[in-house]
Amino acid sequence: MNKVEIKNLNLGFMTEAGYRPALFDVSLKLNPGQMHAIVGESGCGKTITAMSIIKLLPKNAVIKSGEIFFKNQNLLSLKEKELRKIRGAKIALIPQDPMTSLNPLFTIGSQITETILAHQNISKQEAIKQAVKFLDLVKIPDAKNKINLYPHELSGGMKQRVIIATALVLNAGVIIADEPTTALDVTIQAQIMSLLDEIKKDFNTSILVITHDLNLIGQYADEVSVMYAGNIVENAPNKEFFRNPLHPYSKALLKALPSEGKEKLYTIKGAPPTVFEEITGCRFNPRCEKCLKGTCTEQVPSLIKISKYHSVSCFNY
Repeated sequence: MNKVEIKNLNLGFMTEAGYRPALFDVSLKLNPGQMHAIVGESGCGKTITAMSIIKLLPKNAVIKSGEIFFKNQNLLSLKEKELRKIRGAKIALIPQDPMTSLNPLFTIGSQITETILAHQNISKQEAIKQAVKFLDLVKIPDAKNKINLYPHELSGGMKQRVIIATALVLNAGVIIADEPTTALDVTIQAQIMSLLDEIKKDFNTSILVITHDLNLIGQYADEVSVMYAGNIVENAPNKEFFRNPLHPYSKALLKALPSEGKEKLYTIKGAPPTVFEEITGCRFNPRCEKCLKGTCTEQVPSLIKISKYHSVSCFNY
């Protein structure tokens, strides 16, 4: 099954000041045929959590503890040679910036066929046929001719479709999409998310989306995990999350969304802590309007189930 489960992941970075923790007991599940979104402000740990799955981490990153299971294997225990067989072929990555993710010196067709030939023992002609097939699948018009174009000849939206085609061409069961709509206009953003939604349904793919755009997530995600300063603070089905957010940070994020008739945008006071800041108790307590002095400022809340599918890390519950 195309299921990924992260269990109690603790990760940090070695700096001149020593080891600095960045992720704290992060746990989440990606289920087949579902889109799971991790949301939160920049720097909260979303991307580093996703990159941990395929161990594409900075050199100074240190995984202290935890497990990441895929098809009954703990990915964190695999050697680099074994991981290379999984990256791209079984777990694919859609990088953050479509403008810089493709090599400008090669045609899009040569880049897709190179990926195919690296993992499959087939002829170059057969690889080209597959490349055209998957460019058609992601709705690139006239794919047979477009395959000979260079990245600079494509729009941002078309480049993103090429990257998605590259992720699909090896029939990856899991796709990690890191801010897949960055630098795209609103119409193209919706098209890309709709395409990922179709892929999820048609191929029973597990899709992990890293984003800060709650409006897009509200339309397409099945599950939402809210991350703050290296902690998952809330996890819920999409509709339940938007109908009944529980964590003060989740409520603040939704309150900050622009909407028709709203004269003044709400802002969350303060800023997320860096890895160099030490915070006692709940890591959100310096910014929280519901902070309980003596409890939130001294103790760390656990992620507890409020209902069968809804969990929150907050002493108010």
